[in-house]
Amino acid sequence: MDIERYLTVKALTKYIKRKFDADPHLTNVLVKGELSNVKRHSSGHMYFTLKDQHARILGVMFASANRSLKFQPENGMEVLAKADVTVYEAGGQYQLYVHDMQPDGVGALYLAYEQLKQKLEKEGLFAEQLKRPLPRYPKAVAVITSPTGAAVKDVITTIKRRYPLAKLLIYPALVQGDQAAPSVVSAIQKANADNQADVLIVGRGGGSIEELWAFNEEQVARAIRASHLPVISAVGHETDFTIADFVADRRAPTPTGAAEIAVPHLEEVLERVGTRKMRTIRAMSEKLQRERKRLDHAKNTYIMRNPQSLYRQQAEKLDRMTDQLTREQLIYMKQTKSSLDQITARLHRNHPGQQLNLAKERLNRTAQLLTKEMKVRIKYKEDAFRQKMSVLHALSPLTIMERGYSLVYQDSHKLLKSAKQVKTGDSITVQMTDGSMNCQVQTIEVNKDEK
Repeated sequence: MDIERYLTVKALTKYIKRKFDADPHLTNVLVKGELSNVKRHSSGHMYFTLKDQHARILGVMFASANRSLKFQPENGMEVLAKADVTVYEAGGQYQLYVHDMQPDGVGALYLAYEQLKQKLEKEGLFAEQLKRPLPRYPKAVAVITSPTGAAVKDVITTIKRRYPLAKLLIYPALVQGDQAAPSVVSAIQKANADNQADVLIVGRGGGSIEELWAFNEEQVARAIRASHLPVISAVGHETDFTIADFVADRRAPTPTGAAEIAVPHLEEVLERVGTRKMRTIRAMSEKLQRERKRLDHAKNTYIMRNPQSLYRQQAEKLDRMTDQLTREQLIYMKQTKSSLDQITARLHRNHPGQQLNLAKERLNRTAQLLTKEMKVRIKYKEDAFRQKMSVLHALSPLTIMERGYSLVYQDSHKLLKSAKQVKTGDSITVQMTDGSMNCQVQTIEVNKDEK
């Protein structure tokens, strides 16, 4: 067997991969299918499976190509992909390396627009309670648009015509192309940082969806929502709706319409001022007439014609109250003195010296009673002791022995009470009042009635 003829798995896989890579029919292949198992890696790469009713193939779209997508690929979405077919050596499987992807049946920009709209709506960026009111009489209006477009000219002309009192601040920004969205965001942030305007107009003139796309970018929408200045969106024509329109505080159908929303018409303001001036003059005139009538009525009252009657009554009332106060004061002083006397008497009775003398008297009486009681108890105990001593003396064995009796013990000093406790030859001790005798038992005689 010639083992050198056998290929390694790696060598075989490399050979197959080179065949795939060299085949021009497997480069820039246009493939249509349904996405499944879509996974986005933290590196920015996207892995998925492209399938139809009969087959499936693995695919990968690297971050460099993935960043250019205008929509978010999702499971179940039908797409048109442009890719190279090659072999993944580590797994030994062929797969698609996708360069570009478009949704099948709907434009990528429209799909991206709908996806972002749904996302931001779920987050609450379109909520009405977040919309800020516009100032009625702005001192300065900031316009964020292209400085060379027709939109900025329409805004300037309209504001100068309607409300020349307002100051115009132009923040130039790109409104078309790949750098348009970052440029608009930067202009919004700068206008907020300067904080010189009362309201912002953000927009541009009409165009295709591709030309208006900067105002459908997520970063522009979030910059508008983050602005502390109220924002009016003015993108395209009346039929054009962008994400910026939904997130802004007010939408204007055109840049000219935005200018009309941002500032009032000076003639209308002057007319309102004149009307309010006339109303104020009329109201003040009517109020003056009412106050004059009130003044005339007050002059004709009894008090105003006879003012002395007012203070005379008050003087009499003061005298009565003074007398009453004096009486009440005397009564209060008497009551206070009585209370003070009672308190003084209680203090005297409860004086520490007085209390100490009473305590000493109680102590002396208690000591005398205690001494008397102790003497009685001692005499009683002495009498009881003498009586018990007499009884003990009468019952003492020594007293009995003095009458001629004695006690007999064995050698073990055991008191003998019966002749049966000893036998012939035992040693016994006879205890008498004046001494003892050691004896030996010679004979034992037991009473007949004890046998």
